[in-house]
Amino acid sequence: MEQPGTLLRKRLEKLEQMPTLPVALAPLLKYLDQPIDQLDIQEVVNLISQDQSLTAQCLKMANSPAFGRWQKIDSIRGGLVALGLQRMRDIAVSCSVLRLTPNSQVSMDPVVFSEHSFGCALVCRQFARAIKFADPSKAYLCGLLHDIGIVAHLWILPNEFAATLEIAQRRHIPLHQAENATLGCSHAETGRQVAENWRLGAEVIETIGWHHDPSGATSHRALVALVGLSDLLCRMSGLGYGYIEQRQVSFLEEPGFALLLEECPALQTFDWARFTFEMDGYVEEVRRLVTALYRT
Repeated sequence: MEQPGTLLRKRLEKLEQMPTLPVALAPLLKYLDQPIDQLDIQEVVNLISQDQSLTAQCLKMANSPAFGRWQKIDSIRGGLVALGLQRMRDIAVSCSVLRLTPNSQVSMDPVVFSEHSFGCALVCRQFARAIKFADPSKAYLCGLLHDIGIVAHLWILPNEFAATLEIAQRRHIPLHQAENATLGCSHAETGRQVAENWRLGAEVIETIGWHHDPSGATSHRALVALVGLSDLLCRMSGLGYGYIEQRQVSFLEEPGFALLLEECPALQTFDWARFTFEMDGYVEEVRRLVTALYRT
């Protein structure tokens, strides 16, 4: 394997090869950033409907219990009316992210990656609501995108990343630790660069870059900590990277806990045991939905 310094230079040179967010998504996100009273539902319908595959996946996800619907939604307009603009934005972004992994044979199963990303997004949203975090929707978006650096590694360092993943699996250690040892950087650092290239918001960039080390964040630290804890909870609950990490975890002792507690006092009485038990339902729904989306 090449030296970490050489790999880092290669990573920087090849980052341009990463795919961008789908064409339909950028104007959609920009449009939905406006005050809600200035939005036109038909314009949102038109923006999503530009991409037929995205439309089909959005409808499939909109009909999932994960988004609180049990009655069938058969149109994007129906989804907007039933779920609201914010929730449909979350769905459109989710479907777009699930399509970013390379089509060729890669070391990490795209379904496994998608299960972790989508699972983390759902856990972030539920966790944020439970502890009265100010913006559960932002938590969902950051949870969804937190591991975008893994997609970058699959694109620009496929062989080196495959070897790194094999080491993490064999030693049952966190993936970012194996990346730091073999690549000289983790997917968090690479993901931060991707987020900056895509001109994502400051909160998203900071969260992607520091979700494994919330104490290093200089802004939006509570959000970073929330996503970091949710990511860890997913990995410990079977929604990780296709292997089990052999480690003892006490969430109360995690660095992110104290940071999050500063902004969300409700965390002090948060029922971790109950929330962990509810994870079983999330895991089942996430796997069913991701499998369905990959058949679309």
